[in-house]
Amino acid sequence: MPLTDFQQQLLADLATQPPEETGYLAGGAALHFEPNSTRFSRDLNFFHDSVERVASAFARDRTQIEAAGYTLTVTLSQPGFVRAIVARGDAATRVDWAHDSAWRFMPLVRDPRGGLLLHPVDLGVNKALALVGRDEPRDFVDVLFVHDRILPFGALCWAAVGKDPGFTPLSLLELLKRRGRYHPEDFSRLDLRVPFDLVAAKESWRAALEGAESFCRSRPPDEIGCLYWSPVQQRFVMPLPNEMPTADVVPHFGTPGGVLPRLSSERTELAE
Repeated sequence: MPLTDFQQQLLADLATQPPEETGYLAGGAALHFEPNSTRFSRDLNFFHDSVERVASAFARDRTQIEAAGYTLTVTLSQPGFVRAIVARGDAATRVDWAHDSAWRFMPLVRDPRGGLLLHPVDLGVNKALALVGRDEPRDFVDVLFVHDRILPFGALCWAAVGKDPGFTPLSLLELLKRRGRYHPEDFSRLDLRVPFDLVAAKESWRAALEGAESFCRSRPPDEIGCLYWSPVQQRFVMPLPNEMPTADVVPHFGTPGGVLPRLSSERTELAE
């Protein structure tokens, strides 16, 4: 994540199983998976597309973990969710096995270091929705990280209502405007690679909110809930306000299991 050495080793030991059996890594650990990221996560979150798979995956993973010399202590267990502390020697991390919807924008990503990971744009959309539901400094740090390195905040808000249709982009923004009211000590409890500049972060947050509102007011209603893919740049982008889709900016809608973008102005469909 920078991942800790212990988390990297645990992922490597679990990666000896077929990725389909272990589920996919999501949450903060997947978002900050690369060594040049900004925040260490204190847990690993594995997700599965059904409640039944959570139970069977946990049983398999527990056997694998204990056979590799770790100790595993369950702290919470209920249908569709298991939380445990995995330790070896003086090192430990929390591990969650959980159920989540299979609806996403992109297919899962394979990485030899960690098996299957949720795609960065889906991680970003999830973080935006997480910040709506809980006022956590770590989510604020992560959303700004996504805004800076993965996809501008306006595009995240526009896409997020595709995953949670209970919102409109503007209603989502109204709730998010209440976030960002933090104090320096709120971030002292996080494991950050570099000190957090709260003054600069609040300025970035203000600009992100303003840009997001301008963007969301400019988009046509029939595109609510989509991302925008640039075949030229080969990445997701946030079009300029009032820029209509062309061959250079393709609306991309989510599906169960995710879907690769089409290289045309037509809406996306399942890749073969």
